[in-house]
Amino acid sequence: MGGRRQLFSRILSGALIASAVLAPAAGAAPPAFTLRDGVTQPVYSYEHALRETTWVETGQDLDRDGRVDRVAADIIRPAEPAARGQRIPVIMDTSPYFACCGRGNEQQKKTYAPDGTPAQFPLFYDNYFVPRGYAVVLVDVGGTNRSSGCFDDVASGVGVVNWLNGRAKGFTTPEGTGEVKARWASGAVGAIGKSQDGAAAIGMASTGVDGLRTVVPIAGVSSYYEVHNSGGAYFGYGGGGPGLYNERAQVLCQPFEDGNARRAGTDGNYNPYWQSQNYVDKVANVRASVFDVQGFHDVNVNPLQFGQWWDALNRTAVARKAWLHQGAHLDPFDLQRPEFVSALHRWFDRWLLGVRNGIEREPAIHVEHTPDRWADEPSWPPAGTRQETFRPAAGPTPGLGALATGPGRGSASLTDTPGSGEDTWVLNPELPSPERVLFRTAPTPADTRIAGTGSVTVTVRSDQPKATVSAVLVDYGPATVRDTTFPALGVKNLTTRSCWGASGAADSACFLDTAADLVDVDHQILAAGWADIGHHRSLWRGEPLTPGKPYTLTLRLSTLDHVVPAGHRIALVLGGTDVPSFDPALPNTRPRLTFDLAGTAVSLPVVHW
Repeated sequence: MGGRRQLFSRILSGALIASAVLAPAAGAAPPAFTLRDGVTQPVYSYEHALRETTWVETGQDLDRDGRVDRVAADIIRPAEPAARGQRIPVIMDTSPYFACCGRGNEQQKKTYAPDGTPAQFPLFYDNYFVPRGYAVVLVDVGGTNRSSGCFDDVASGVGVVNWLNGRAKGFTTPEGTGEVKARWASGAVGAIGKSQDGAAAIGMASTGVDGLRTVVPIAGVSSYYEVHNSGGAYFGYGGGGPGLYNERAQVLCQPFEDGNARRAGTDGNYNPYWQSQNYVDKVANVRASVFDVQGFHDVNVNPLQFGQWWDALNRTAVARKAWLHQGAHLDPFDLQRPEFVSALHRWFDRWLLGVRNGIEREPAIHVEHTPDRWADEPSWPPAGTRQETFRPAAGPTPGLGALATGPGRGSASLTDTPGSGEDTWVLNPELPSPERVLFRTAPTPADTRIAGTGSVTVTVRSDQPKATVSAVLVDYGPATVRDTTFPALGVKNLTTRSCWGASGAADSACFLDTAADLVDVDHQILAAGWADIGHHRSLWRGEPLTPGKPYTLTLRLSTLDHVVPAGHRIALVLGGTDVPSFDPALPNTRPRLTFDLAGTAVSLPVVHW
């Protein structure tokens, strides 16, 4: 936004009102917002806002049509600042879902007037923020909706940031030569979005692109290796575009997708392709502030994606904030709507407009411990968190035993059984099962909080040359929790609506209210991890196993924050192939796995209150 800016305010009728916070340079138009009680106010018309589309060059030709790819950026911005020559910041969501699947729990899609002018902008960002002096820009990822090119969400978003800062070309049509510049934009951009959109925001931040001032990833991916693999065990590779592409891209982008699939491989090996898709390793490039959101029971985006990203951010000076909850693949707009909108409002005011509201000095963490019971904390993992090691010991019943801080002893065996997985392994913990082994602690004497990323080390022998091992952490005991059994998310829609901003004829600001969707349980899966035993030396290369030979390897568990109530018991459950997440390591085989319990342990981040 150029130059140093100064805060000034005036008192009017007993209320603090700032008609401007950023002092303009000499001869420049005044800032385009009004403050009251420290936040920007809705002073601009939503009905008369400017709606337009610019097709922005990404600098690539991924669809190989001989032309630079252009992504469609649908824009809504207040008309009044434009008429006065005032520049405004941008809130941007880069998504492949605006045409196929929709956004939010009502699956809102983009809609257009007969002449192609954008009509409905999904979610509440436009309704709420445009009247407060922001532009909202929704970008179609390359090859989706009205964009050309192929699926590169980061390049799509970065291209638009560059255009907003005068470094890339934009056009009035998908293929024409009529160029348009973003003279209305201040250059300050905040990227927000859930799931793939959140991954785009993280990826954009990892490039360090100038102008990106903040990112708000909601259940975003920080490393794609862990989306398709775990510890050398291969989930499967679906690529980014198939199923999301427009008709043109479905044809032109097949070579691009085939090339990505070849580079990714199916052997579970970490390789240069996955390295290029690892944003955690690029955290040193991040200059934008970060407001992250993650649910600890998300099966769409493993909470490990948050945990490894946040741990890396903790080693930097990046300003950061996080909302952490006990739901699944959820937007906080559907968890704590008034509180989240208020926090997001102040966050964008701070980082896109320079309003010195002090939000970066407030507790950085807003965490849900049990349904609808939240706490504000200064950091995460919490102060006083230490890794504690628990080891299994065989009991009198084969396949069952104790879990404690003392030495491990004995051995335990299982047969990898096709068709079973963690949901069945954890049932009936007092009974043996040939397809898993289970070790429980004594009842906990007091509430015990586990917060962070744990790991399980196993020493195991297989009777086959290839085998997969799985580890599951379980809390056994009665509780009332959010129902996150897939496809449940932990909330349910109500019949009432609440309004967040201004509505238009084609775009309502009123959204279905939600409430916690609760269920009574006698156990809860807290975390899980998986690995191919043949990758015990390195993720970069697996090797055939020598049947009967012991191998030691460590599995990362998914990140968690959970309070184990007094009287509950924590369990480590070990299994083979976790179906349906994985296919058998070798078709038509049932590996026999034997664990040396003296060489097996689980390390958990326990909070000492």
